[in-house]
Amino acid sequence: MKYNQLGKSELKVSQICLGTMTMGVQNDKEQSHEIMDYAFNNGVNFFDTAEQYPSPSSKELYGTTEKIIGEWVTKTKNRKDIVLATKISGPGVPWIRGGGLQYDILNIKKAVEDSLKRLNTNYIDLYQLHWPERFFRNFAFDDNIKLTENYNKLESILRIFQDLIKEGKIRYIGLSNDDLSGLKAYVELINKNSFPEITSIQNRYNLLFRNYKPELFEFCKTNKISFLGYSPLAFGTLSGKHINKTEFKSRLKLYPNYFNRYSGVKSKKSIIKYSKISKLNNLKLLDVSLSYCLQKPFLTSLIIGSTSVSQLKEIINSLNVELDKKILAEIDSIHLENPNPTNYKEFKLLNYFKNALKLLIEGKFLDIYTKSAKFIKSIIN
Repeated sequence: MKYNQLGKSELKVSQICLGTMTMGVQNDKEQSHEIMDYAFNNGVNFFDTAEQYPSPSSKELYGTTEKIIGEWVTKTKNRKDIVLATKISGPGVPWIRGGGLQYDILNIKKAVEDSLKRLNTNYIDLYQLHWPERFFRNFAFDDNIKLTENYNKLESILRIFQDLIKEGKIRYIGLSNDDLSGLKAYVELINKNSFPEITSIQNRYNLLFRNYKPELFEFCKTNKISFLGYSPLAFGTLSGKHINKTEFKSRLKLYPNYFNRYSGVKSKKSIIKYSKISKLNNLKLLDVSLSYCLQKPFLTSLIIGSTSVSQLKEIINSLNVELDKKILAEIDSIHLENPNPTNYKEFKLLNYFKNALKLLIEGKFLDIYTKSAKFIKSIIN
């Protein structure tokens, strides 16, 4: 296991980080502890969670994942040996503090206190904003949405974090699901006011979704901000196990409407091509998918999820694989043919019909007309 410095901090984190969003919904406490034990015993010292986990989030279960981790930390007594990261939820989750805007002093401090209690710890190593209070491209399919975030608010967010760091409740701060404009806005304020540094940015990164502008990675490198990539196996689609049919107990099978961003025709075509490259080079698709990400010089740690020890073992074993220039060139050629297979009109059409049906049931006929006009315009464009 390799270890990399986390931003400008004094922390060294394992090249893979254990993501935990299935713990409490697909995995019970005992299974989750077994997975964390195996990860820790095999060199993983970096664990990432969020207050809204498990995912899909729900009113009944949110916070459960942090509780499971907290019980594991207490049981193993290894708090000082791990780097623990969690996140405050952004707006839009009605069962978390009403679902409105979250990044103010009352909500942030309550979120931190609640996470500390659930995690059975008196400090959080890396505290992250789960998503910004504005439209962000990481999940969305429509580029024609106006930015709504008041960038003047960022200064107050940094002041709140400054106080929490002084109190010893959090050590470092990071962003998640943000972009270059958001990151730059924070760094400019930090440079002017000597606020605490942004240590990391955690965004989705895999063979099917890697359409960030190079400037993002250059900016991270120049400012010593760690890039943490999550979903490297794209909900398991890049492990190769769903090529012929979806596995019975997988997330794609259990929650087909929630995790459908990699289920489109174009994504499947790319996956098949990546699988062929893997077989021709006597490798598994999982090995190729993970190694491609890990060989990127801008990546500090890759956040992987696992619902079983056997899955985690396979992932850790893949760390010994290194792709040569020939394989990397073949991968890039597929990417150039179809640069972003997760972002296309098939998804727009699906989401349109879902929203239209909901509005029809609610009797909001004028809204249907308005949204239909916007949808047609977006398809034409």
